Amino acid sequence: MPTIDLTDWDFWAKPLDERHAAFAELRARDTLAHFEEPDTEVLPQGPGYYALVRHADVVEASRRPADFCSGQGAINIVDMPSDLNEYFGSMISMDDPRHANIRRIVSRAFSPKMVQRFEDQVEMVAAEIIESIRAGSGSGDFVSDVAARLPLKIICDMMGIPQSQHQAVIDASNVILAGNDPEFVSTDSFEELAGQLLTAGQTIKDIVEDLGRLRKTDPDDSLTSALVNANIDGESLTDQELGSFFILLAVAGNETTRNAIAHGLHLMTVNPDQRALLTEDFEGRIAGTVEEIVRYAAPVIWMRRTATKDTTLNEHEIGEGDKLILYYWAANRDEQVFDRPDRFDILRSPNPHVGFGGPGPHFCLGAHLARREITVMFRELFTQVPGIRATGEPDRLLSSFINGIKHLPYEI
Repeated sequence: MPTIDLTDWDFWAKPLDERHAAFAELRARDTLAHFEEPDTEVLPQGPGYYALVRHADVVEASRRPADFCSGQGAINIVDMPSDLNEYFGSMISMDDPRHANIRRIVSRAFSPKMVQRFEDQVEMVAAEIIESIRAGSGSGDFVSDVAARLPLKIICDMMGIPQSQHQAVIDASNVILAGNDPEFVSTDSFEELAGQLLTAGQTIKDIVEDLGRLRKTDPDDSLTSALVNANIDGESLTDQELGSFFILLAVAGNETTRNAIAHGLHLMTVNPDQRALLTEDFEGRIAGTVEEIVRYAAPVIWMRRTATKDTTLNEHEIGEGDKLILYYWAANRDEQVFDRPDRFDILRSPNPHVGFGGPGPHFCLGAHLARREITVMFRELFTQVPGIRATGEPDRLLSSFINGIKHLPYEI
């Protein structure tokens, strides 16, 4: 049986088909695969982790937060101090009741009703982006010209972040989710990387904390103002919680949606039959198309949970303190759930993907907004520049956490 090492950066640099084949091999095993943790040479190396690669296992662990918690780390495999977990993870790295209290405060901004309020703005911003590429040279980098611009502006506008600080937000976001990609971070030492991550997080945190203090005394209709002045049953956000939440929002809401849009254009280019199906009946098929893009691309590759007690997970013995990595990327290709899972099929139904996370309290808070942004962007693209297509292979992010596209050449 070939050796598979999910902690080796060489694995994540392999072609996609090789990586998917490796996860298919792991799904076929009778037992859960166990891997050593990365050796940072700074943080203590823990006992390793189990890789959950089957859809049923990811779903089961997600719906049992009391048995498989997030508070010991959700976006890191190697244990970090609890304050750093929350600094970068915000609600993702919390458990109830604190998670529920904070989510209750911020969730009102992401309900379908609230997202409907932003629909006109999403359409306006998307139209402006498309007009700018129509007025340009006719080609360029789809990520910087299109995919990155819509979610960044919507999130910053929601929060009331001025245009002059938008680039600082996206630059810091790129660093936080850079993985081991030398385009964005130093790969010379863990200490240098950690310093870059902390600086990037502090940049985002300072921007929104400064704005939050202003909105406490001078409120407006922004999300920042609503959050800092919210008081639900005596609960409100501290400056620290507001800053950490914006790190989460800027990173999760910006990076993942922009990657879904970038993957979408690439998939529509290399699957012309699926593009034809969509354009035949855009309004009738775009919802299914968005779900299939998210399933197929799985912008967030994994999240971590930690067992709070000795238990079982679908007949697998799990010990208290065991770490579990929920590989959404692999679960979305599970042959037991998806027919021909390696095929991009916009008519796929049902499509119970876990691209926004599994069921439970940590299901993606911004899923409604992400779906709306992807829908509106492709409506504008295929209406205003119907000939747009990718003209080369994606330049992929070297990351085990985010299935990112850094650059994608295109022409209209």
